[in-house]
Amino acid sequence: MATVRVCVCGDEGTGKSSLIASLVKDVFVSNKIQPVLPQITIPPSIGTPENVTTTIVDTSARPQDRTTLRKEIRKSNVILLVYSDHYSYERVALFWMPYFRSLGVNVPVVLCANKSDLTDNTTPQVVEDEMLPVMNEFREIDSCIRASAREHQNVNETFFLCQKAVTHPIAPLFDYKEGNLKPACVSALKRIFYLCDKDQDGYLNDDEIQEFQYKCFDKPLSPEDLDNIKLSIAKSVPGSDTSKGVDMRGFLQLNKIYAEKGRHETIWIILRKYHYTDSLSLEDSFIHPKFDVPEYASAELSPAGYRFFMDLFLLFDKDNDGGLNDQELDALFAPTPGLPHSWVESSFPSTTVRNEAGYITLQGWLAQWSMTTFLEPKTTLEYLAYLGFEPPNARETLASALKVTKPRKRRRRPGRVERNVVLCYIIGASGAGKSSLLDAFLNRPFDGLYIPTIKPRRAVNSVELQGGKQCYLILEELGELEPAILENQVRLDSCDLICYAYDSSDPDSFSHIVDLRKRYPQLDDLPSIYTALKADKDKTTQRSELQPDQYTSSLMMSTPVHVSVTWNSIGELFVALAEAATNPSTAFPKSEEPPPDRTSLYLALGAMTCAAVAAFMIWRRSTNSA
Repeated sequence: MATVRVCVCGDEGTGKSSLIASLVKDVFVSNKIQPVLPQITIPPSIGTPENVTTTIVDTSARPQDRTTLRKEIRKSNVILLVYSDHYSYERVALFWMPYFRSLGVNVPVVLCANKSDLTDNTTPQVVEDEMLPVMNEFREIDSCIRASAREHQNVNETFFLCQKAVTHPIAPLFDYKEGNLKPACVSALKRIFYLCDKDQDGYLNDDEIQEFQYKCFDKPLSPEDLDNIKLSIAKSVPGSDTSKGVDMRGFLQLNKIYAEKGRHETIWIILRKYHYTDSLSLEDSFIHPKFDVPEYASAELSPAGYRFFMDLFLLFDKDNDGGLNDQELDALFAPTPGLPHSWVESSFPSTTVRNEAGYITLQGWLAQWSMTTFLEPKTTLEYLAYLGFEPPNARETLASALKVTKPRKRRRRPGRVERNVVLCYIIGASGAGKSSLLDAFLNRPFDGLYIPTIKPRRAVNSVELQGGKQCYLILEELGELEPAILENQVRLDSCDLICYAYDSSDPDSFSHIVDLRKRYPQLDDLPSIYTALKADKDKTTQRSELQPDQYTSSLMMSTPVHVSVTWNSIGELFVALAEAATNPSTAFPKSEEPPPDRTSLYLALGAMTCAAVAAFMIWRRSTNSA
């Protein structure tokens, strides 16, 4: 916030103008001053919260000035309401507060009892009896203070409270009526505790507290201060054991104490260091940083991103069984809104590798995030923010956990594409065995029960290429959305390979592929592999103008790969798919014979021409000399 605009209101004669003059002159102005002072702007200073500019507007309570008063109240960020005696105090509840409400303004009010030098009743009990009833009746009142312009008592503090009411409002944090932190504040503080509990043992040990302290306040805690904090928690939380550190209850209680003692700016410093807004939501620029993927390029996790997700998995695998069970997953996603929507839609963790108990493994976990980053990088960035990713370099952003691959517009150019995550569409007739192929890809046992695929289904796993390099392969069968997806050029551009699959034991299976290629000629622009599934069954003649081997030969392509999901060699197909996706020029259909390689001929002709020119030059030189 750049400016705090304070509107000073109150009955005539309460000392509004004297308060402002005393602030500006730093002494009481005994000379008569004008009834309404002009607007005053105070530049940012070291003592100003958040270093904001403060504008102070004096007002008149006379009925003829009511229009100006109304305009100034509506333009303000905070109202300083001044009273000085019993009559003006009664008017706070009878006139001023109802008047503010009638204007529909929603700004904090600081209540100031001016001319405190004229009364001796300044004991805490008198102040409590006077101010608490009106604070309880009107929740808009942020704070109360006694001041004296004549004695220059609490004048600076009064306007500091006005600034703080805007820059560090108490209303979103604490419910005075209930005497508790508000639910949104509790949720934010719980997430902060989670992020600070680096070893996830449920306690902030001394090192974790010091790291938290330094992050928020740029200075360490002294051993005495740390002991005092633990002592305060032990006194206010029955049964707490601070020998292990500060637990969640103690952390929340500590912040509640700050709110009760009027030190809510401390809570706001903590919240803002962790990118919370005044509405206690995470800053949009934090969870959605700028990250653009150019056309024909893709997004992948960077080494820092993979390292973060791997460390996260190992940290929450409490039983060290190599898988995250439901309780461990719930604990891991505690500081987030829950599983990503796309994960829920795709029945996570069925999309990736699981152990025998059905829990996602580290291999599956990294594969799942690789797929999420490839398909929706903004979701990965959002969850990196929720889960507390910190860039290795302080000058970098969340986007350092991702990288953008080199665009691969010309797929027919020989050579490998610079991608570690590739997408392959599995296309074929119903019942061809596509779903069983995806199950085999995830090392699931074969199930002979046929269940038609309605919605698109994906599976992702790591594949080791020739030479030992690893890549992540995403297989997707399109279900009933196959026609719509094949007509969508954007979806086709994101695809790295088409796998045409047919049932070698079904005579009507291959014709579906031939019809598809005729209906969607744009498929010719994609690299492809033909696969004959269910090769463990008797091969049958296909009801097609050309048999599969003849058809692929006519395209100058390799004949279909015959495989069965029941064979141990099925893994070779996935390697072949990954190799074709990363080296696309090897998997393109060709409509004619490739042109003959005349490179040797051109080299020979070039050499002969050079020799003839050299001979001519020698002959000419010898002729001239003769």
